[in-house]
Amino acid sequence: MLTQRDLEKAGVSILGDRLKLIKCINTLWQNPIDAKVFNDPIHGHIEMHPLLVRIIDTPQFQRLRFIKQLGGVYFVYPGASHNRFEHSIGVAHLAGQLVKALCGRQPELRINHRDILCVQIAGLCHDLGHGPFSHLFDGKFIPLTRKDLKWKHEDASLTMFEHLITSNGLEATLLSYGLVLPEDLKFIKEQIRGPATRGDRVGVDPKGSEWPYKGRPREKGFLYEIVANKRSGIDVDKWDYFARDCHHLGIRNNFDFERFLKFARVCEVGKRKHICTRDKEVGDLYNMFHTRNTLHRRAYQHRVGNIIGCMITEAMVLADPHIQISGAGGKIYTISTAIDDMEAYTKLTDNIFEQILYSSKPELWEARKILNNVLCRRLYKWIGQTQPAAEAMIEQEEFNELANQIAAVAPSTSLEVKLGPEDFIVNVVQMDYGMAEKDPINKVRFYCKNNPNRTIKIRKDQVSQLLPERFTEQLIQVYCKKSDDQSLQAARKQFVQWCINRDFTKPRDGDIVAPELTPLKPDWNNSDGDSDDSDPWDELQSQRQANSHRSLAKAFD
Repeated sequence: MLTQRDLEKAGVSILGDRLKLIKCINTLWQNPIDAKVFNDPIHGHIEMHPLLVRIIDTPQFQRLRFIKQLGGVYFVYPGASHNRFEHSIGVAHLAGQLVKALCGRQPELRINHRDILCVQIAGLCHDLGHGPFSHLFDGKFIPLTRKDLKWKHEDASLTMFEHLITSNGLEATLLSYGLVLPEDLKFIKEQIRGPATRGDRVGVDPKGSEWPYKGRPREKGFLYEIVANKRSGIDVDKWDYFARDCHHLGIRNNFDFERFLKFARVCEVGKRKHICTRDKEVGDLYNMFHTRNTLHRRAYQHRVGNIIGCMITEAMVLADPHIQISGAGGKIYTISTAIDDMEAYTKLTDNIFEQILYSSKPELWEARKILNNVLCRRLYKWIGQTQPAAEAMIEQEEFNELANQIAAVAPSTSLEVKLGPEDFIVNVVQMDYGMAEKDPINKVRFYCKNNPNRTIKIRKDQVSQLLPERFTEQLIQVYCKKSDDQSLQAARKQFVQWCINRDFTKPRDGDIVAPELTPLKPDWNNSDGDSDDSDPWDELQSQRQANSHRSLAKAFD
């Protein structure tokens, strides 16, 4: 890397000239002449550095073209056809926008071209490890087929990134663009997965006194908050998927990331440097997390999308032992074991749906039937939704027992059909602002106009009285695999009785599907003193009639 000392030795003696020359060279590094332009529906025309284009043009990255961003949600929202490919390019673009904005606004941060390239590469490659139908694969399929394995797609992203670099011989290309190996590769991987905290002598808890990262020193710790912000959750990954998902779903996005870019600034907080924003932007940040919550409620956790995801998972679990995928050295893997070999995993995409559906193997008959039912909309039936109280949330260890509990319930009224645990599917959804029960804004620091170098913390009550009191809740969604009327009637009554037994909220249609049961729980029937059951139209008509009578009375006076 070129320094002022090198320029001084080369005969550039004036300090101002040296600084101008270094700035020009850095600009050339950041905006090379041979950059490639992508026309993106969200961000418009964006430029990609040649090194990023070289990574994009590999089989490992091109695989993301065939993995839906929202998995089974596409079967509910027909516009949600976008893939991980374009999202990853969008994240790389926004990562570059943010780090370049900080570089231009605060030269004292000494952000160089290596930092910028590494941050953009991390944004580009952060989702390389996603499997078929995105979060369905690591959230549902792998826990069912590899029960003893704790695996997330971020783990595969690191392994796939390493495989991408080595199998395509990109080490020399990275060096030619000024990166330093292996230091910069560590930096890129730490941005994706976080610091190594286990089995590593140097890696410690980020809250500890020792700096947990190896890729960059403490002075540049703010760079780790751009792609995947482990501190507050405010990062460019969310900015892109908020904008992109809302665009394709037809849902309004209330967060303006371009405004955040204008006010982003690095400030010292204690002994570390963090990305902060203006105090007046706190309301917009709450809007960002509200948008996240809205997307989960209306799309990501849509009740039909969730049961389609469950059915696709069932089919993949049934097909798992019978699907063969060749990996390195010709070794054969199944769907669930392909994550152990990146050559095999590269071949695993959403195409597995069609591979099962159009297979003629007799052992895949049951899996084919489930997928055909998905296409023909013969889905498992919705029974209802309830919520536990905040202090009585269900622990994950109990999730697998919920179907047994509902099947074992005996309502006070007789049932014509006896249902077993295998007839129920119970889906527990955790809704929050990204940090469980905590308010993520408490992790953000702000600065004021009159002193941009001093940070402050803003409490929720300083913003608005209308913000959430709690930041987490559970939704319990229940489905029945049987579709005949008698079974569905029995399932709904058992579900309502289970809600009574567990002291959960009353299902919305509880008074309709089980009118003989809901009166048994008194607090379900307490009327709200502030409620008004009158019809506004009836009131208007009565008022008009009264006025008419007054007019007639005056006429006769």
